Amino acid sequence: MSDIDPPTPPHPERIPDRRAGEAAPRYLKENDTPLALAWRVVVARYRAMRDKAGRDFMRRTLRIGISARIFHPEAGSTGLRSKNLQYLEESIAQWVMSRDVLVFMIPTVNTGGLLHPSNITLRHYARHLDGLVLQGGADVSPQTYSEAATRPEWSGDRARDIYELELLHEFVEAGKPVLGICRGCQLINVAFGGTLYQDIAADVPDAAEHVNNLYDSHRHSIVFPKGSSLAPLFPQRGEALVNSIHHQAVKDLGRDITVEAMSQPDNIVEAIRYQRAHFVVGLQWHPEFHSAGGVDLLDCTPILDHFLRAARETRF
Repeated sequence: MSDIDPPTPPHPERIPDRRAGEAAPRYLKENDTPLALAWRVVVARYRAMRDKAGRDFMRRTLRIGISARIFHPEAGSTGLRSKNLQYLEESIAQWVMSRDVLVFMIPTVNTGGLLHPSNITLRHYARHLDGLVLQGGADVSPQTYSEAATRPEWSGDRARDIYELELLHEFVEAGKPVLGICRGCQLINVAFGGTLYQDIAADVPDAAEHVNNLYDSHRHSIVFPKGSSLAPLFPQRGEALVNSIHHQAVKDLGRDITVEAMSQPDNIVEAIRYQRAHFVVGLQWHPEFHSAGGVDLLDCTPILDHFLRAARETRF
């Protein structure tokens, strides 16, 4: 062995201990204090959490509820036709999902049900979802706006009315946006005290034809009246073409309801807005059918985007 000890390997630089009287690290500000450093750490952590929360808020997928259509049991039937069924029209779900949002069908609830009682109410759906679409379907019952059906086939679906009226009011109360399609438009008007023409052909003889055997291929023109909030979404369209699949329509406007669009040339109401909410809009036509209906029909994507922006803005 050599009488000379091997050199001691250098120790890594240690963080100076100010308590031992050593100098502060050179990267710190001159005459910095522990309190000032702690404050900057807190501010940096706050900014990081704020930025992450902002990114998560903007990226979280919207959750949109769609009201259910209801199939009532048919007398003498067996199997599914003997049961209460609740379902979505495929096209409305796919139209909403085209903007990369999650869609949930909202079922009717029955807290007093004998088979499967539950404490879940429609208020829970309004609390946890970001917006509501009221899809089309059966007539609104005249009983819902305090009238008698002038013909038996126009008696409508009172059970669905009760369900959707509660659903609508819960979402309005929660400050969440609502978009009504066809029947949904009519229901919004009735919900705030308005009435309907039970049959346009019978009640407005001079009106143009609004439904026929062409179903969703039938169409007519609409115009946006002065002050319409929909008009700015279509700045180059003074007049537009939409499908027409309805024999009923808005008659007397409900409280705080304004007209957003009218058919031409007969001035039948084609879109409405409830003024005392951030976004409650009804369209008499079916925008979900327009993409398949040809380039002549109004592209209603701006209305969908407007609804979804409201859903993001009012989400809490």
